[in-house]
Amino acid sequence: MIKALIFDVFGTCVDWRGSVARAVAAVLPDIDAEAFATAWRAEYEPAMARVREGARGYVALDELHLENLDTVARAFSVDIPDRMLLNAAWERLDPWPDVVAGLTRLKREVIIAPCSNGSIALMTRLARHAGLPWDCILGADIARGYKPQPEVYLAACAALRLPPEAVMMVAAHNDDLIAARTAGLRTGFVPRPTEHGPGQRRDLSAQSDWDVIARDFTELAGKVAALGPSGGVSRADA
Repeated sequence: MIKALIFDVFGTCVDWRGSVARAVAAVLPDIDAEAFATAWRAEYEPAMARVREGARGYVALDELHLENLDTVARAFSVDIPDRMLLNAAWERLDPWPDVVAGLTRLKREVIIAPCSNGSIALMTRLARHAGLPWDCILGADIARGYKPQPEVYLAACAALRLPPEAVMMVAAHNDDLIAARTAGLRTGFVPRPTEHGPGQRRDLSAQSDWDVIARDFTELAGKVAALGPSGGVSRADA
C-alpha cells in the first residue's frame, strides 16, 4: 500500500528556468537572462558530482548555487551587485499551474514531501513562496548526499518509517525514477516538456513502465486516489 509520495522539485514541481531568468533580468538587464539561467543550471550536475564522488564533503545546494553563480558570472564577464540576493532566486521559483491543486488533493490521500537535492532551508522557503503544501521536508540534507545516490531515496523512506515499497518517487526525469526504482521505491512520471525551453529533447515521455504515468499532477492525484486501500497499481491503468 502506498503511504507516501516524495517528489523531485526543480523542473517537476516548479519552473526553475523561467523563474531564474526573470530574477537574472531584474539584476542584469543587459545580458541574455535565459542563457544565463541555463548556464547556471548547467553547473548543477558537475558541482554535485564532486560531492557524490568524494572529491569534497557534503555541501548544501545553497552554497553550490552560489559557487556556480560566480563561475557563470565570470563566463559572462559580469559583476553582480548582490550575489546573495540573486542566489536566493532559487527560493522564489514559481510552480507549474497544476502543482498546488494536485498536491493539495494528494495530501488528502497520502503523505507528501519533497525529495530534492535542495537543502531544507531552500525547500522550506521555496514552499512558502510557491504555496507547496508539504507535510515535511526530505531529501539531500537528510541523507547528506545527492540524488541519484540510493541513500537519498532510502533516507527519505527511513525518515517516514516506511519501507521503500510503500513510497512512490514522482519526477519529470526518467533517470531520477531509474535510481528510485533501483532503491526499491514505486515510481510516478509526470512530463514537463518545457522545463528546458522550446528546444527540449529529453524527458518528453516516459522511458519505462513506471508504476504511474500521468499528464500532470491533477491526473496523478486521480490515479493515486484510484489505487484505493489495496495500494495496488495496474500497469494497464498506469
